[in-house]
Amino acid sequence: MTRTAIPVALALAAAGCAGVMPAGSTGATATAELRNASGQVVGNATFTEVRSVVRVVLEARGLPPGDKAVHLHEVGTCEVPRFTSAGAHFNPDQKQHGMLNPAGPHAGDLPTIRIESDGTGRFETSNYRITLGPGSSSLLDRDGTALVIHAAPDDHRTDPTGNSGNRIACGVVVKKAP
Repeated sequence: MTRTAIPVALALAAAGCAGVMPAGSTGATATAELRNASGQVVGNATFTEVRSVVRVVLEARGLPPGDKAVHLHEVGTCEVPRFTSAGAHFNPDQKQHGMLNPAGPHAGDLPTIRIESDGTGRFETSNYRITLGPGSSSLLDRDGTALVIHAAPDDHRTDPTGNSGNRIACGVVVKKAP
């Protein structure tokens, strides 16, 4: 190989590797832009399906400090100021609320996010109870799904909401274009 051919071959190999996805990945992705009751953007979430698990990464800002419940809700609508248009928790299997509830959890039950004193918070989690593909557990069904942050922490037991308080931020989950 000539001196010129080696860098070209390395560049082509690197470019080819950049687009490789893990074996079994569906490649499906979705996002949600969260807004507060005033309509200001206060966070973003990314959903990535790999094999039979959806990875959720949530980054929030401009929220009151403390632990906050995070749930997926059954309707992809976020009407301000109360976000009740998002409906109840996403629960296609008709379970009870809470990861600590023996009769639960809802498919849309997620871990609590900690909002720091500067108003920012971040979490990453994986959820095998939801999908971005077809089926009853799809976040991308005909009426959509919303990601909601609540004012209080989730007790992860009490049905139907985990005593999580008012809805303070909401974002509609939308499929990301390839």
